[in-house]
Amino acid sequence: MQIDLRTVSITPLRQTYNHIAERQGADKPASRYIEGTMNVQPDANFHYRPTWDPEHELFDPRRTRLVMKDWYALKDPRQFYYGAYTQARARMQEVAEADFEFVETRGLADRFDDGARRVALDFYVPLRHVAWGANMNGAYQCAYGYGTAITQPCLYAGMDQLGIAQYLTRLGLLLGNPGELEAGKQAWLEAPAWQPLRRLVEDTWVMKDWFELYVAQNVVLDGVLFGLAYKEVDQALSERAGPVVSMLTRFQAEWAQDANKWVDAVMKVAAAESPENKALLSEWYAHWRARVQEALTPVAALGLGSDGAQALERALAAVDARMNKAGLSLAA
Repeated sequence: MQIDLRTVSITPLRQTYNHIAERQGADKPASRYIEGTMNVQPDANFHYRPTWDPEHELFDPRRTRLVMKDWYALKDPRQFYYGAYTQARARMQEVAEADFEFVETRGLADRFDDGARRVALDFYVPLRHVAWGANMNGAYQCAYGYGTAITQPCLYAGMDQLGIAQYLTRLGLLLGNPGELEAGKQAWLEAPAWQPLRRLVEDTWVMKDWFELYVAQNVVLDGVLFGLAYKEVDQALSERAGPVVSMLTRFQAEWAQDANKWVDAVMKVAAAESPENKALLSEWYAHWRARVQEALTPVAALGLGSDGAQALERALAAVDARMNKAGLSLAA
């Protein structure tokens, strides 16, 4: 008996869901990111307006002065939906855990230079409170923003900041002891060098315009602070005492590079939408750039001494270059 095996090609009746087909056509297959992101935002059939904000619908694009014809144009170039995001962060966490284990098991923290240790503890431990504030701001952007393409990665960024706060806590425990965490908290609450930054963080908590908050937090504060803390200060400590701090802050340094891809893409699309958007974003950027520079000046001096001012200028210049490339007008 002979068996004849034949290949049968079955043409699917549909390539994707109707709400995706309305955007890109019925014949084009969609990625998991597109299917989990596009047209997910609720926009109709709300029961009532919020009693705490009767001027707006529950989900309302008017909660920001920025205007977009299509909020889904603010896509994430990393194409993070929940599955892809958790897989990417799991890989980064595995590397971070290995770095912490290596430092601890080899006794590198015990042999770390005492002067560099003191600088690292005084500089990095209070920053866990900044990261916690960023977690709050990411949640706010997700709650009050409009369009899953932008609110989804805002929440991911906020949760990443919570992880960063935890890694900074572990840095304090590994290089010091539990008392360092309390000392860092008291420095955050009382030390003069930290009060301008503390005021800046607390001011962001009461902002109403969620996209201005995005500029203040994700663009300016994160951009400048991470450049200062995880490049300038980290490099200075490495030259002084070896790469221990670099290993303990590797997650933050790699996370900033990853997040910048998304931030720059969002700003570029938003600025290109209209001259009004470009002017508004440029205005917000200039305002928060000045405030962040003022707030980080004493912090830079805390980590780098007399070299802090120049290091902060380099961190600011790096963000300026990114925003200039994104289309913002940075003229004074």
